[in-house]
Amino acid sequence: MRKKLLQEPESISISRQCLLLGLSRHCYYYKPALSEYDLRLMRAIDEVYTEDPTRGTRRISAVLKRGYGIIIGRYKIRKLMRIVGVSAIYPKPRLSMPVKEHKKYPYLLRGLDIKYPNHVWSTDITYVRLKQGFVYLVAIIDWYSRKVLSWRLSTSLDSGFCVEALKEALEKYGYPEIFNTDQGSQFTSEVFTKELIDRNILISMDGKGRALDNIFVERLWRTVKYQNIYINDYRTVKECREGLKSYFTFYNIHREHSSLDYKSPDEVYYGYRSIKRAV
Repeated sequence: MRKKLLQEPESISISRQCLLLGLSRHCYYYKPALSEYDLRLMRAIDEVYTEDPTRGTRRISAVLKRGYGIIIGRYKIRKLMRIVGVSAIYPKPRLSMPVKEHKKYPYLLRGLDIKYPNHVWSTDITYVRLKQGFVYLVAIIDWYSRKVLSWRLSTSLDSGFCVEALKEALEKYGYPEIFNTDQGSQFTSEVFTKELIDRNILISMDGKGRALDNIFVERLWRTVKYQNIYINDYRTVKECREGLKSYFTFYNIHREHSSLDYKSPDEVYYGYRSIKRAV
């Protein structure tokens, strides 16, 4: 009997262990295919690019040599930039690449006066470095209040984690009138757009190469990296998830925004709705 009890923990399946830990099996089996040196380079490229997104391979090479003591050719930088998902041609993370077969939608926000919460939502994906690898982060925000409505981490760039974030936001906060994305395959996929079409939500997509069309999410990524990711230098996916959960709670409830008259996103999002109900 004693022998059986000692062996029982080993009988728990990998699926069950991942479920108990709140991890996907994909995260459990994930092993970075890059060398330690490549991962160190990617971390440095991410920092240099986040500081100034207009930097191309020449300028990044110069900054790495001057500021980090790293001598590396442009070809190697270009290869790693593709993995990180950045390019100076489009001064924003290009993690969601388009698919020609997917339907594209027009950009609906040009000249639009966004007047209240749930008028416009937006989403995007960014690269997040870890000690021994990297993951991708997707977030959905409300444009009026800058509130982060939902987010997910993933070790791959399939559409699944984007759909999960969308479903959570819709369940918690209702439906926006317009949902804006870039033309990446995750957001133009049928499984993603169907969630919006079925709820009669208007779909808006950034014009090709227009970095400022989704500017509020771009600003969010810069803030998250400087105020949380670079400071904490997370080791594992689980640690990163827990750290970002705490940070986004702080961001929504306590972080003041100058563009919001130094109010927090929650104050603007819920305060406006309270005023509307009172009226």
